[in-house]
Amino acid sequence: MLSRSLSCIMLPAIDAVAANQWDALVSNDQPFLRHAFLLALESSGSVSSATGWEPCHLSVWQDDCLVGALPMYRKHHSYGEYVFDWGWADALERAGGHYYPKALSAIPFTPVPGTRTLIAESADADDVRGVLAAAWQAHCEEHRLSSWHLLFAQDGEVDAWQRQFPELIAREGVQFQWRDRAFGNFDGFLASLTSKRRKMIKRERRLVAEQGFTLSCLEGDMITQEAMAHFYRCYTITYHERGRPPYLNSAFFEHLRHTMRDALVLVQALLHGQPVAAALYFRGENTLYGRYWGSEVVADCLHFEACYYQGIEYCLENKLCLFDPGTQGEHKLVRGFAPQRVRSLHYLEHPGLAAGVAQFCQEEGLHIRAYREAAKEALPFK
Repeated sequence: MLSRSLSCIMLPAIDAVAANQWDALVSNDQPFLRHAFLLALESSGSVSSATGWEPCHLSVWQDDCLVGALPMYRKHHSYGEYVFDWGWADALERAGGHYYPKALSAIPFTPVPGTRTLIAESADADDVRGVLAAAWQAHCEEHRLSSWHLLFAQDGEVDAWQRQFPELIAREGVQFQWRDRAFGNFDGFLASLTSKRRKMIKRERRLVAEQGFTLSCLEGDMITQEAMAHFYRCYTITYHERGRPPYLNSAFFEHLRHTMRDALVLVQALLHGQPVAAALYFRGENTLYGRYWGSEVVADCLHFEACYYQGIEYCLENKLCLFDPGTQGEHKLVRGFAPQRVRSLHYLEHPGLAAGVAQFCQEEGLHIRAYREAAKEALPFK
């Protein structure tokens, strides 16, 4: 039975709750759940009703104390999520239903696995999840939303939700992550690899240097407005090369430069002393997250250096044990990034669609698990 002392309030914007109250529930290793990150998305207009992301965050209170929270958005499309459900939407539309709008609990444009349901240590976790579930179910009914989705949640969180609400459908995926195995330094990491892969990485790094590039790592106050503006120009090039506008605007990154400088790591690639490419990372207490990249030049292996090898070196130098370089890319595998399971949860109002999706996720999961095991065999370690 749910505690009567708990109440749920829907927040139309993240600034409807005090930053210190929200952040008290957030792990030091989760920069993307921080109040400042979510506020930067909203205040910059990158997340808004105009972009198809309407904030409707859930907050659970015990008297005046925030004891639970769940970032949530009404979505009018499936862009920027990285857990693809276009086929599900098409199936429901062909059956005469409407898939959009839907409810989504995720970090916009950020496919990073981690905690999604924020619960105070002093609170009963089952009670808080029960209040949150009642809230998103009522919201789906009130606004005629087809579904609710919880993306890139931690294993324990997925299991806890499913134990309490068995109707939730779990879906698996794969990402590639690097972990420190007491390498000590980059040479120690190289020494752990097979001769073939060790030579490959040395050749790639040497090729970057032979093309005249030097790499520079900026943190905190070293990341100037000029440096961030250059990074943003590079970031937009990555999207324009794919024929679409960037998800995030310059105001978002400038906001982060002021409010989350402790979490930012900017790697610049310089040619003749001038920056020509850049990669923006975020750091948590134990983890480095590679997020955004772009280049004004075409150069062999520069992406590998700026986005992978610089990140590995940073982790080793700063005693961070995990490096999450972003989604996709089997090319990460041969560079020491191991396959990791990522999971999401899905609630679908339409019983026929729910049954079809459950079967699909079960069958897809078999292939994902087989792929993950095969990928482990291809890791380059001795």
